[in-house]
Order: sequence, then structure tokens, then C-alpha cells
Amino acid sequence: MFQPNMFESHPYGLDMPHKPPENDLSKITRDDDFESKSCSENMEAPSGDDQDPNQRPKKKRYHRHTQHQIQEMEGFFKECPHPDDKQRKELSRELGLEPLQVKFWFQNKRTQIKAQHERQENTQLRNENEKLRAENIRYKEALSNATCPKCGGPAAIGEMSFDEQHLRIENARLREEIDRISGIAAKYVGKPMVSYSHLSPHVPSRSLDLGVGSFGSQTSLVGEMFTASDLLRSVSGPTEADKPVIIELAVAAMEELIRMAQLKEPLWTRSSDDTIDILNEEEYLRTFPTGIGPKPLGLKTEASRDTVVVIMNHVSLVEILMDVNQWSSVFSGIVSRALTLEVLSTGVAGNYNGALQVMTAEFQVPSPLVPTRESYFVRYCKHHGDGMWAVVDVSLENLHPTTMTKCRRRPSGCLIQEMPNGYSKVTWVEHVEVDDRAVHNLYKPLVNSGIAFGAKRWVATLDRQCERLASVMANNIQTGDLIITSQEGRKSMLKLAERMVTSFCAGVGASTSHTWTTLSGSGGDDVRVMTRKSTDDPGRPPGIVLSAATSFWIPVPPKRAFDFLRDENSRSEWDILSNGGLVQEMAHIANGRDPGNAVSLLRVNSANSSQSNMLILQESCTDETGSYVIYAPVDIVAMNVVLNGGDPDYVALLPSGFAILPDGPGSPSGGILKVGTGGALLTVAFQILVDSIPTAKLSLGSVATVNSLIKCTVERIKAAVSCDNA
Repeated sequence: MFQPNMFESHPYGLDMPHKPPENDLSKITRDDDFESKSCSENMEAPSGDDQDPNQRPKKKRYHRHTQHQIQEMEGFFKECPHPDDKQRKELSRELGLEPLQVKFWFQNKRTQIKAQHERQENTQLRNENEKLRAENIRYKEALSNATCPKCGGPAAIGEMSFDEQHLRIENARLREEIDRISGIAAKYVGKPMVSYSHLSPHVPSRSLDLGVGSFGSQTSLVGEMFTASDLLRSVSGPTEADKPVIIELAVAAMEELIRMAQLKEPLWTRSSDDTIDILNEEEYLRTFPTGIGPKPLGLKTEASRDTVVVIMNHVSLVEILMDVNQWSSVFSGIVSRALTLEVLSTGVAGNYNGALQVMTAEFQVPSPLVPTRESYFVRYCKHHGDGMWAVVDVSLENLHPTTMTKCRRRPSGCLIQEMPNGYSKVTWVEHVEVDDRAVHNLYKPLVNSGIAFGAKRWVATLDRQCERLASVMANNIQTGDLIITSQEGRKSMLKLAERMVTSFCAGVGASTSHTWTTLSGSGGDDVRVMTRKSTDDPGRPPGIVLSAATSFWIPVPPKRAFDFLRDENSRSEWDILSNGGLVQEMAHIANGRDPGNAVSLLRVNSANSSQSNMLILQESCTDETGSYVIYAPVDIVAMNVVLNGGDPDYVALLPSGFAILPDGPGSPSGGILKVGTGGALLTVAFQILVDSIPTAKLSLGSVATVNSLIKCTVERIKAAVSCDNA
């Protein structure tokens, strides 16, 4: 709970203590201080009260164990290297030693054995390091000397076979392995880590850079690739002087979150459509008068609370929330980028109890018309007993205040209560102060309602993703499919679809790592394009990739739009690339209660007999706050490997698709119908490989082609839904 005078004297609203408070964070390493001293030092060194100031201090006396004592303890060590108190007392009685002497002998013996193993492992790792470096160079030379199997000339990268794609991803993995082993070697040898980044370009981390166009500022339509961490790393980690303040702030935020999650009226009231809890701001200020300080000018408050029961145990949920890669993957529709700047505490007792991380993240709505919200915050996890955990975020912008702050997170997060049969009850609180004046008018009703970034969207996404993860982990589901004949093939296909969805979500929004160029249109119908060069990412085809996106409103409920777009029977009505061919579902994997949550493998049987058939991987997912239909053409040979349980990372994907959102909250008097019954906000995004040679220049013809493609798709969808309404 916040203390009344905690924030009054510090310039950032906090008292600077002389040392961190005596709580579970400041006690993490104290218990081991005594054990680290040697046995003889603890037992023989005289205290300050016993020493004569006129005498020289005596040297510390050390006792050597007898050969018999050593042999007996050696023999016991082979059977049990970690004796408990009872065993140590019994052994000390037999050998004529103190229990503490026995304890420290075993401790030193374990340290000695560990050091021997580390020396041996170090030698082995250095040898493996040299082998991997040689293999890495050999793979690089093989790729640079690739020849066309038909003409014998130099091969364009886009013509590489699936086996050569396999070599490229192995090359990338070897580079990562070299860096890992070099780091381990540096730890034990004490030499600086050797970098092999000069051997070939670095592969961007998929957890941060999965976008349809993940590149930075550019002066023309073709720009250099922008790694997502460049912008996030511009926010430096905390200084030593900041850390006590951060600890105080995290502890106070945890107390506030628990009360916010548990209190009822008058602090919280139900929304007019009885769907979410809405914060009473006046009551909040009375209940929490200090907090992180007054609301900055120009920012508005968004606060909501919602509860859900999910099919996942509390341990796994905490792990997802405290692992930045898992967190950004599970919530890929909301978190466009995230980075852990510094881990102040890893927790105690082998879990995340007391874990403390300084992070930065970017939150999004899947449309280029809604600016993302960047936040610099600390995340704190605590176990409260009786199967209840809490994870809280609170902004750190007050540590280094600027006039550019557009989003500030007051204590936000969730309480996780363990339930029987592996389920968990999650109560989510979202409380932010934000400048949303740049939101396009088309999306303002949705954003103002709190649905776009609020608690309901977080819990709905979590519920859907928990069902999906349960489907992935299930081993007792009969495939019942002639195409997917094994559980391994089923899991590989789901993993490939997950990568496709994450890639689409990271690139469809208005992330600050994207530079959208507006081509034509009026208002929300503008077509925005961007490009990037894909040169050494095995998960994408190499070459120049052109991305295009647009958002618009359609006069049909979101569910009807979702069902229309995911149905293979209606695909020919909007998909120009299918050329009017018959679309057939070859495989189907359900991954949720809703029949719309599924992964499908589609085959487009071309109407032109001279053209080959095409395979399309599609995932459709829906919840009450939004829906997605995401798809990508896939190579037949590569897909056969996946269906047989092979590694899906070998399959290059360029995902395209649709994000479908409600057009606003329930407000009959305002002319906007209840969510799911009014109109829908639809974002269409395409990715096209316009040239398989990364050094080529992008032609205006390619831009015009993708512009025409996306506008034609929009017109077809509008025409189809209009006929459906009529």
C-alpha cells in the first residue's frame, strides 16, 4: 500500500532512501553471505571484543583434516554431494569434527568439482567454436558460388531450391551458436568475446522484427532495413541512482494494483453496455492521492478492468508475462515491439517471485491509422500466497521527464488466481494516460471506448491464445485428416501458422519503425506502401518486398465480415490472385472453442490448365474485440516437409490478410450500435516480392501494380458485402 509521505520530497515524486527498503527484493542474496566464508575463518578468527589492542593481531589458524577424515567425507560425497543437516551432524560426530566444518568441506568440494568440469567444458567449447567457424565460412562460400542448375550461370537468390534455403537457415543458426559459445568461453577464460558478424549480415530477431515492413526512415521508396531494436535501445537502462527509486515505485505499484483489482463500487462502475468495469477518476484520486504524480497536461485517462478464466495454469501464465519474447508473441496483436533493458532481479526460489525488469514496449491497433503507444516501464512480479500471483507495470517516464511523453502507464497488470484442473482466473487492470489526438476519425469511437487498448482486449486475446496453446500441446487429438497424418505434422503446421500471424501483426500497424508512404485515396481509404530488403532471413523470401495497407469501414457486423473472408467458398469473390480458380480446403486444424479459430491448408485449382496449382496456409482467429484472417502462399515441397513433422522455420513466408475490428462501443443514442452488431473497421495488408534480387531498384510499375491490387480487392469486398446486405 502507498505510504502517505512516500513521494513528497523527491523531485520525481519519491523519497530517495539511503538503501533499498527491507522487503523481498532487498533480501535476495543475504541468506548466502555466511555460507560463502571458509570454515576455519568463521570458527577461529577472534572477535573485536576479545582482542587486546596492545597486541598484534594473531594470524588466523587453519586446521587440516586428517587423511581418515578426508577419505570418509570423499566416500560420503560420492554417494551424496548435498547432505542435509541430520547427515552432517552424524558425519561430524563420527569424524570428530564440528557440523560447520563438515558443511564447508562439502561446499568447497562441490566448488572444486564444478571448476574442474568448467575447465573441461571450456576446452570442448573452444574446439567446437573453431569447427563451427570453419563450417560457417564454408556455407558462406557455397552460397556465394551458387550456380543455376539449368544454365550453369550465377544463380539469383530467389531461384534457390528448398535444400539451399535449408543451408541458409543452418548458416544463420551456426552464427548464433558461435556467438553463444564465444560468450561462454569469454566467461570462463576472461578474454573478450570474438564477433563473427563480419562473415555475413546479422539476422534480425524474429521476436522484435517480424513486420510486413520492418525498416526505418528512408528518402525514397526503397530504404535500408531497420532493426526494431534500434529505436527501443534509444531508451537507456536505469542508472544506479535510479534503482532504489524504481524498487520503491514497483512495490507501491504492486499494492495499488491489488487494491484496484479487488475493490468494487464506488471505485469501479459498469459500462452502459455492461461489458467492462470503468474507473471513477474522482474516487481514484481520493483512494490513491499520491501515485506517480498528477496527470500531465494534454493527456487523457483510459482505465478499465475485466476478468476471465483461462485454460492455463498460473505458473505458465507468469512465465509468459515475465519472458519478453513469449509475452510479445502471445500478445502480438497488441504488442508490436518489446525489449527488456535490464533485469534488476530474477526472483527467488527458482521462480519469478520478486522478479523486477525494466522494459520498453510499443502497443498497437492493427491499422496504420492509429498511432502506437510507446512506454518505458518497470515490471514487477510477486507471489501473494494461496495460489495468487500478481504482475504489475508502472511507467518510469518521471525519472527522466520530457515534453514528448505521449503515453504513461499508471499501475497496470493482472492478478492470477490458481484454480482446479489447470485453469486460472485472471483479473486485468489497464490504466494509462495518453495523448490520442493523432488517431484517425474512423477509429476514434473505438479508441475512446477503451476497447482498442483496454483490459477487455487483453483478456480476450489471452483467452484465445491459451486455447490455441492448449491445442498445440494436446497429444490425444485425432487428426482425422488424410493430409496431416501425425501429431508432429499437426504441431509443425500450427507453429508455422503462429509465425505467419506474428509477422503479419508486427507489420500492419503504425509502428514508429515503419515508414508508410501514402499513394492515393481520400481519408481512411488512402493506400499506404513501404518496402524493405530481405537478404539473409530464412523465414522470408530474399529480395525486395513491397507492402501495402489500407483501412476502411464496411456496413456489416464484424462477425459477418470475418465469416465471409475466411470461407474458402467465397474466396474467389475477393481474391484476385486465385484467378477465379476453385479453392479447396486440404487440411483443417481447430484451435479454439469458436469454429472460426482454425488453421487451414487451401489449394487453389487454377481455371487455366497451363498454370500450376497453388497452396495457401491460412489462419483465422476471432474474439469479441477483433478478428484476423491471415494467409500466405507456401511452397509445395516445403509444406510436405512440415506436414511430415519437419521444422517449419525452413519455410519462407510473406503473409497478407485482414484485421477486422468493431466500429465502436454500444451507444444507441450516439448512432453507434453495440459491438459486433454495427459496422466493421477492416484493414487489408498485402506483401509482394517484387524482385528476387535485393540490389535491384524498385520500379514505379511495381508500386502501381500493388496499388491497383489492393484497391481492386477493397472494391470487391465492398461490392460483395453490399450484395449480402441487399
